[in-house]
Amino acid sequence: MSLVLKFSLFFFFLLLNISNSFSAEKQEKLLKQSWSFDGFFGKFDRASLQRGYQVYTEVCSSCHSMNLLSYRNLSEAGGPSFSEEEVKAIASKVEVLDGPNDKGEMFRRPGKPSDKFTSPFPNEKAARAANGGAYPPDMSVLVKARAGGPDYIYSILMGYDDKPPKGIKLEDGVYYNKYMPGNKIKMAQPLNKDSVNYSDGTLATQEQLAKDVVTFLTWASEPHLEARKRIGFKTVFYLLILTVLVYLVKKKIWLSVEPKV
Repeated sequence: MSLVLKFSLFFFFLLLNISNSFSAEKQEKLLKQSWSFDGFFGKFDRASLQRGYQVYTEVCSSCHSMNLLSYRNLSEAGGPSFSEEEVKAIASKVEVLDGPNDKGEMFRRPGKPSDKFTSPFPNEKAARAANGGAYPPDMSVLVKARAGGPDYIYSILMGYDDKPPKGIKLEDGVYYNKYMPGNKIKMAQPLNKDSVNYSDGTLATQEQLAKDVVTFLTWASEPHLEARKRIGFKTVFYLLILTVLVYLVKKKIWLSVEPKV
């Protein structure tokens, strides 16, 4: 490699590091939360999952779909732990487009546990038309799709400010959010105190609403998180035992070998 090329690469990486450092300084630090599902032995808080589903249903589902989830998932192991009867009741409250029938016509019927979560819009163009040109992303894997995961989504929900800093001009239908890249977002603040009347009597503060819905969205993104952690623990435990056995076998074999003088 020539000397000129070496110097060129050196200055390229130097400028790249300077640029990254500058961006990091400008980026607002995310709000860190203590999530029950964090860590090697972390688990989802079942009550929080059920409250989070209520927040999604009453607030988020008017704009955001969850096309990868079926209602039956709500009763599966590792999830919100709704009973099968509760899931049937939940699904029956929505109308699903089905068909064609014997006459070749589409029709609407009450939902069933096997149905996918209903979408608020029939297609992307309808969604954009109803939201000023912005397309509300599907929330099925939203937490995994965003850098920062649950802390990022929580920060966005808590990051609205009616008084943006000087120098930031907001267009009509645009809102200031200090955690959003660029600090501008077309979604109005979705959560406020008492936006939802929790069925379990929990005080519905903005922080509680945000934490519960993020917990639910994290489960939606990783429905097998608890099972994966259990398998990981068993695997590590198995490998530890195997390591000890291999060491003992090795020690016994080499004890029978006489050292050469």
